[in-house]
Amino acid sequence: MLRNITLSADDQLIARARAKAEAGESSLNLEFRKWLTGFAGDTDTAAVARFRGVLAQLAHVDAGRTFTRDEMNERGCSF
Repeated sequence: MLRNITLSADDQLIARARAKAEAGESSLNLEFRKWLTGFAGDTDTAAVARFRGVLAQLAHVDAGRTFTRDEMNERGCSF
């Protein structure tokens, strides 16, 4: 069950936070719940939420082909 809580903050801070959440196709309420989950120490849930957010941001990426197992395991960096 979700419960309502009351918070206080500067009007300008709230406006900037709302704008940032909307730019990320989210809401201030959802972003606060994510933060509260992490703050409360439920890191597994918070980590999963962050991971899903990253996957959503990368959903448009398409390599154009399927890679072979050898290609996926190849180490291309030489330092």
